[in-house]
Amino acid sequence: MNTIDGLLRSVALKQNNEVALVDAPNRSDFFDGNSQRWTWSEVNSIVQSLATQLHTRGIRAGSAVGIQLPNVCELVFTILACIRVGAVAVPFPIQHRNHELRSGLSSAQIQLFVTANRSDRTDQIETVAALLAEFENIKLATFGGDEEETNLHLTPEPSDSKVYHHASPHDIATICWTSGTTGVPKGVPRTNAMWLATSRVQVGELSISPSDNILCPFPVVNMAGIGGMLMPWLTVGASLFLHQPLDLTVFLTQIETEEITYTVAPPPLLNMLLRNKELLDSVDLSSIRAISSGSAPLDPWMVKGWQDRNIEIVNVFGSNEGAALLSTMRSVPDPEQRARFFPQPNREGISIRLVDFDTEQEISESGRPGELRFTGPTVFSGYLQSAGDEFDADGYYKTGDIFQWADTNSSSRFLQFVDRAKDIIIRGGMNISAVEIEALIASHQDVLECAVVSFPDPDLGEKVGVFVVPIENKIPDLSTLVNFLRTLEIASYKLPERLEIIDALPRNAVGKVTKSDLRHKWRI
Repeated sequence: MNTIDGLLRSVALKQNNEVALVDAPNRSDFFDGNSQRWTWSEVNSIVQSLATQLHTRGIRAGSAVGIQLPNVCELVFTILACIRVGAVAVPFPIQHRNHELRSGLSSAQIQLFVTANRSDRTDQIETVAALLAEFENIKLATFGGDEEETNLHLTPEPSDSKVYHHASPHDIATICWTSGTTGVPKGVPRTNAMWLATSRVQVGELSISPSDNILCPFPVVNMAGIGGMLMPWLTVGASLFLHQPLDLTVFLTQIETEEITYTVAPPPLLNMLLRNKELLDSVDLSSIRAISSGSAPLDPWMVKGWQDRNIEIVNVFGSNEGAALLSTMRSVPDPEQRARFFPQPNREGISIRLVDFDTEQEISESGRPGELRFTGPTVFSGYLQSAGDEFDADGYYKTGDIFQWADTNSSSRFLQFVDRAKDIIIRGGMNISAVEIEALIASHQDVLECAVVSFPDPDLGEKVGVFVVPIENKIPDLSTLVNFLRTLEIASYKLPERLEIIDALPRNAVGKVTKSDLRHKWRI
């Protein structure tokens, strides 16, 4: 099938009464109603029903539907119902407030906004209604609201009752939002074909099959949740278990009771679990075959530690725009190399290049950093309201991420992540990778997670500072960390010269550390 709705209809026929979609067991803690379990046949029928309800509200092919819901079945149903009608699903992270919503409503030209009250925001419907009043012709639809005329219902309807739209692979299916680390989030339109190409990469490299039980703790609003979880689930007809918000006890319980075979987890969580042997040994993780992790370089000891427990850690680099690298046990068997390196993509139609920021010269030699650029069927066509500056003259997407060709003895060429361009610290003319120092500090036994940022210096321009979230009951000081780094024999100019202990790193709506907030703390 060459469309998302075509996939759903096809897999619903094949899998029929198999379990398809399951809420988190603690759903009632953050959303109305108890946890629900749906078969593939029921999912297809509910999607048809919601498609009818959207159509009744004037939604047609090309209409943009804003959605702000947590990770509950209603979120998945609504996204798929929009696509069945031919509308564009525009999911917003639940952390977005009026500032981000106002910008998104305007740039995506939203016609209907779907939301619901939550335990953490009992005024959600009221607040959104007030915001929509600032715009002309944006309707409100809700799950569980007080107004019957705005309510949406999960009432099954025969999936062949009406065909609302004959979709094309090139129809825009979704608009997702960048993380907004450098400003207001930008809209990323993606077509059916782009999502299906992304799914083929995930399914093929991760060997996802109909027998997999997939646990999704990432919001189903962007590449991690949709491309990494929802689309592979839909492609093969696996079972998808939702999780929201990240709660370690609930997460581990779901793995054990639902016999989860594949999931994703952030690096700090995987580090922490390995360091807590008592907790780890108390949970049956025997069903898990693989866990993907990314958004930050992985610690080699962590990847090896999980592999020693017969669980594969997959190193993932990806973006909403469609640039994706995966390092699996099959492509990079050595766990310490897998934590650091990515194999060069070898998939049909996908091409990468490393380019010098100053000269635009393509880089082929090892050890020379440059910007990763990407083209292929997974890559988007440009941001909403963009002049096209995100692409170079040859049509390659400029990721803004710094990589280099790794200098290894392997016959295959490996890519090594160096840093985000904006995370390079320049100390007296010397470039320092914040990510490199973070990876080293994170390997200290007293550190749960950390973030390295610059702070201003009148003589050197910038110096290296570090914010540390410590392991419980452990508080390392600056001299302890500096001495530890010295044992690793790093250059002295890279050593941190300022330390602050904090309870948690600030993160944006999709979980990325907002380093601008940390820098601001040291500039006040």
